[in-house]
Amino acid sequence: MNIDSILHFIDLYGYLIIFLFLFMGIVGIPAPEESLLFLIGVLIGQNKLSFGLAVLSSFLGAFIGMLIAYVCGKYVGYPFIKKYGKYVGITNDRWEKVQKKYMNNTKKTIVFGFYLPGIRQISPYFAGINNIPLFKFILFSMLGTFLWTVPLIVAGYYIGNAFHINPEYVPLLGVVFLVFLLIYTFINYMKRKKKNKLPSRLD
Repeated sequence: MNIDSILHFIDLYGYLIIFLFLFMGIVGIPAPEESLLFLIGVLIGQNKLSFGLAVLSSFLGAFIGMLIAYVCGKYVGYPFIKKYGKYVGITNDRWEKVQKKYMNNTKKTIVFGFYLPGIRQISPYFAGINNIPLFKFILFSMLGTFLWTVPLIVAGYYIGNAFHINPEYVPLLGVVFLVFLLIYTFINYMKRKKKNKLPSRLD
């Protein structure tokens, strides 16, 4: 979906389409997410959207998507997800990555998994299947949703005002953010790997 289509849908349906796009993106249906959040910030800076309503629509879309995916995982179960998950982007490779992360730290996976495409889609299903307590899941999901949606919207607002960004170029900025995120993740991974090897060298 190109930026013109997104702008057209926002113009027609307003905050409802923001909610739907974020909801679909979380449950695994292909939809713009980071680019949309950044675009929302740019449009707020251009006085085309209300900050409060845009943030609320984004937050509710992502958060309710997390809850629906959690319920599906809890009550539908792994066999169904394994069989039909491929239609919403749940591949075996992604599933194994989430499983390893959950085994290390459930909180970090739910909260910061939002910043990892693929992981954020599988994370709530996995939480439901593994019977993560609902209150715990809701708490971590709300925190993760807030820390994902608001900073990207605010970044779009301030960067859009500072550089007068044309909305058509927002997808390119999304790619830049993704590249920086991957570099940051790789650096942290290498640091942890080096730290884990250190005790064996001392022995």
